[in-house]
Amino acid sequence: MANPNGIGAPVRRREDARFLTGRGTYTDDIGRPNQTYAYMLRSPHAHAGILGIDPSGALASPGVLHVFTGADMAADGVNGLPCGWLIHNKDGSPMKEPPHFPIARDRARYVGDIVAVVIAETRDMAKDAAEMIAVDYAERPAVASIRAALDGRAERVHDDVPGNVCYDWHLGDKAATDAAFAQASHVATIDLVNNRLVPNAMEPRAAMGEYDPATGEHTLTTTSQNPHVIRLLMGAFVLGIPEHKLRVVAPDVGGGFGSKIFHYGEEAIVTWAAKKVGRPVKWTAERSESFLSDAHGRDHISHAELAMDADGNFLGLRVKTDANMGAYLSTFSTSIPTYLYATLLAGQYKTPAIYAEVTAVFTNTAPVDAYRGAGRPEACFLIERLVDIAAQKLGMDPTELRRRNFIAKEAMPYLTPVALQYDTGDFAKNLDMALPMVDYAGFPARRAESAARGKLRGIGFATYIEACGIAPSNIAGALGARAGLYESAEVRFHPTGSVSVFTGSHSHGQGHETTFAQLVADRFGIPIENVDIIHGDTAKIPFGMGTYGSRSLAVGGSALVKAMDKVERKARKIAAHLMEAAEADIEVKDGRFSVAGTDKGVSIGEIALAAYVPHNFPLDELEPGLDEQAFYDPKNFTYPNGCHVCEVEIDPDTGVTKILNFTAVDDFGRVINPLIVEGQVHGGIVQGIGQALFENCVYDEETGQLLTGSYMDYCMPRADDVPSFTVAYHEDAPCTHNPLGVKGCGEAGTIGAAAAVINAVVNALAGYGVTHIDMPATPEKVWRVIQAHTPAMAAE
Repeated sequence: MANPNGIGAPVRRREDARFLTGRGTYTDDIGRPNQTYAYMLRSPHAHAGILGIDPSGALASPGVLHVFTGADMAADGVNGLPCGWLIHNKDGSPMKEPPHFPIARDRARYVGDIVAVVIAETRDMAKDAAEMIAVDYAERPAVASIRAALDGRAERVHDDVPGNVCYDWHLGDKAATDAAFAQASHVATIDLVNNRLVPNAMEPRAAMGEYDPATGEHTLTTTSQNPHVIRLLMGAFVLGIPEHKLRVVAPDVGGGFGSKIFHYGEEAIVTWAAKKVGRPVKWTAERSESFLSDAHGRDHISHAELAMDADGNFLGLRVKTDANMGAYLSTFSTSIPTYLYATLLAGQYKTPAIYAEVTAVFTNTAPVDAYRGAGRPEACFLIERLVDIAAQKLGMDPTELRRRNFIAKEAMPYLTPVALQYDTGDFAKNLDMALPMVDYAGFPARRAESAARGKLRGIGFATYIEACGIAPSNIAGALGARAGLYESAEVRFHPTGSVSVFTGSHSHGQGHETTFAQLVADRFGIPIENVDIIHGDTAKIPFGMGTYGSRSLAVGGSALVKAMDKVERKARKIAAHLMEAAEADIEVKDGRFSVAGTDKGVSIGEIALAAYVPHNFPLDELEPGLDEQAFYDPKNFTYPNGCHVCEVEIDPDTGVTKILNFTAVDDFGRVINPLIVEGQVHGGIVQGIGQALFENCVYDEETGQLLTGSYMDYCMPRADDVPSFTVAYHEDAPCTHNPLGVKGCGEAGTIGAAAAVINAVVNALAGYGVTHIDMPATPEKVWRVIQAHTPAMAAE
């Protein structure tokens, strides 16, 4: 009998009981006896030399214990924050990698750069005292945008980085692509901006450092998506703490979306300061600090061209992208516009030749790194906008042009011109499922009805593919990754048959405590309530790489399966001994171990008891206990894919865009918990809609000041901005190279949504001759586009 809470069951998230009743344990909830509080004094200037710092006023303030500067950390031999991915230029030379110290030493390079830290008895005391620190700044010209950075006359963000260029990288076959364009009958082109975003996780970043002088052990509690990576980076490269003397704990984390993957300076500061002060040191970001200092996302400027033959078959794609790195290199920033972006430029299409060039630049802005989707949304947006422009140029239905160029499912596995090999996918099926769901045939009538009311209706499609579970480690290492990309799991049966699972993955909203428990319950036929999931503490869990890139099930879940395989192999041996049978005769079904052809059998609980109370146990063959660990390093990426469709209505008098319907058809491979999958898709779609219509991080071009530093200026999508979504999936093309057949779902909504929304907006404005509008398509921007094209429409 199948487990009612096993694989495929829509089990409600077990962890929500504590989250929804205020019983979660987040970093800021944790207090220690005699703890102190840190406040980070941040530069008010985008670019300024630091000529001197006088902390005397702060030190005389009530409750202040210490004021630390970059010079203090330098005196202790503290190093800069490392970048985790080395990119090489076209000529083979390494990228520019200037130091990024936790506290700035000689120069502040963006508004929000830390220049000093105050340690005091209370948070308010520390904050008040920080205002008494006198910093002698020498202001310098700010370079606040990609275009400004690439201006040959621009100030250098770093003195040893000519032209502010971090790297000039390429991928693909330039000669073959140029040849494809030479024989093209049609060429579609686009220039676009992928707008900069602020992550805005519900829980701001926080960190608390502790030091035990009796043992020499440091403990960092932090809002991280990957505590073992933080331990490695901070211990080995920044503070020089041996790993066995450094514990990193990431308790409940209230959302991350990529922004909590990275090692931030504040983590190193509180860990170091705790030893200096001799007391625990705690820091929690205010929301305004989060806007200034969390790593931002996206920020590309691109030019792309698509070559086609007379029938609309794609021949070649050329892409030139300039990507903003911000003032410093964040942990994985360099990989986002390269191996997580350009490698996805084939999309779902059989384009035979592709060539991409990426120039990464430094600017006097906050560092830029992974944000939900991390390179994949940027690639999808570029391709899907370009395909719509091509369809418009050819006078062809955009769904027909896509279908004509899809990679056929029979062609799988398929090697793209940009280095990836898709293992499975049925792209035409996604579109076939979506068309009747959105009543595409009835759209002209709906458009006419809107027009009768003076409104503009449009429909937009986006067929996306993403690469998840970055792997394998040896290939990633050859491409510049400075870490392994495996995952770990330990399955520990207790004598009474309950189970503890220790996973290197980390949950910050994905529902691991439910989904991972479903895997164990399904495999061993035990109640899901008897399975406990432990994560987030380097002192408890095996070394793992954390959660990002939709890798939890594909990599972490596969490690769990491997550990369960080991448990089952040992359990077979124990069962055979208990029933005096040959191991080859033992059959396993729903957690019961039986002798083939007989009614003899034992449960996994009975086997666990025998393993820990080994009175009748083959001690000459097996050790007592039932506890196994495994690591899993994937053979390839996984490739979730789908078709997203958005229908909008625009009021031409105000420019307001209303999303009427949004439909997502996805291929996530095997689905473990459809309820959690649907929730992940919903959240991703809202973030994609947010980028398409509302969100935009803006710096002043002259001063480098952040103009969108609060929710008064940075517009987030709200519940009444989005409709109820229609989502569907199929499991006809499971992943072929991991034991679960899963592909990942956490970023899919974000990847497909923005392109679908903008394609719908442009489709609604097609009557005005509009072919593109950059994100976000705010009411003002849409209204201005309509006004600019109204004479042309009237003339027609």
